[in-house]
Amino acid sequence: MNYLANPGRFRRVSQKIYPWSLGATVLFLLLGLWFALYNSPPDYQQGETVRIMYIHVPAAWMSLFIYSTMVLLSIFSLVWRHPLADLLCKSSAPIGASFTLIALVTGSIWGKPTWGTWWVWDARLTSVFILFL
Repeated sequence: MNYLANPGRFRRVSQKIYPWSLGATVLFLLLGLWFALYNSPPDYQQGETVRIMYIHVPAAWMSLFIYSTMVLLSIFSLVWRHPLADLLCKSSAPIGASFTLIALVTGSIWGKPTWGTWWVWDARLTSVFILFL
């Protein structure tokens, strides 16, 4: 842990791991999308609209996970004043906002055929929208 806490060492290690991580990410993302969107059967109640849940739910979970990680990194940065925690927190914000936007858009697309409206002012939906702002 202390070895990677040095920003210079972290950068060197991450540059070596980056091509392999990128390749594995693209491979598993495409494989997961194929299984979710083309290989899964339609639901007996929701029909084809259930497939959007394979995108919506992981995006919502990832947005909340990233924002929670940002809270921990901010505390770590404020208490121990470590520059790497501040850098990771700043770089996580647009990623969390992207996942939140994906969750809001796919939720609205799912809500139209299911609820008959694009948006309802439910507490959970509104709190995620405020989180996005």
